[in-house]
Amino acid sequence: MADLNTFYAKWAPRILSVLRIVTAFLLIAHGAQKLFGFLAPPGMPGMPPFSQMWVAGILEFFGGLLLLVGLFTRPVAFILSGLLAVAYFQVHAPGGFWPLQNKGELAVLYCFVFLYLWFAGGGEWSLDRLLRRR
Repeated sequence: MADLNTFYAKWAPRILSVLRIVTAFLLIAHGAQKLFGFLAPPGMPGMPPFSQMWVAGILEFFGGLLLLVGLFTRPVAFILSGLLAVAYFQVHAPGGFWPLQNKGELAVLYCFVFLYLWFAGGGEWSLDRLLRRR
C-alpha cells in the first residue's frame, strides 16, 4: 500500500499538468473558432470585434495558450473560470435548469476545472514551476 501511495504522490502533479494541457488545448479550439472561424459550422458569422463573444474568443484563445504552457496559471484560470460561469448563466441557464437540458455541460465542466487549477496551479510540467525554481 505504501508503494501505491508513493506512486500517486509522485504522479499527481504530473497528471495535474496533463489535465491543464488537454483542457487548454480544447479551449484554444473554442477561441480559434470564435476569432478565426477554425472548424466553424458553415454559415457561422465571424464575431464582430469588441463584442462580448469576440472578447470571450480572445480570453479562450490567449488564455488557453498561457494555460497550455503553464504560465500565469492561477490568475488565468481564475479569469477563465469566471468567463465560463458567465457563459453558462447568460447563454445556457435560460434554456432550462439542468445542464444536460440547456447544453451547458461543457461550460460547467470548464468552469470547475479552471476553478480547480486556480487553487492547484499548473502542476509539475509548467513554466510557472520552472520560473519558481529559479
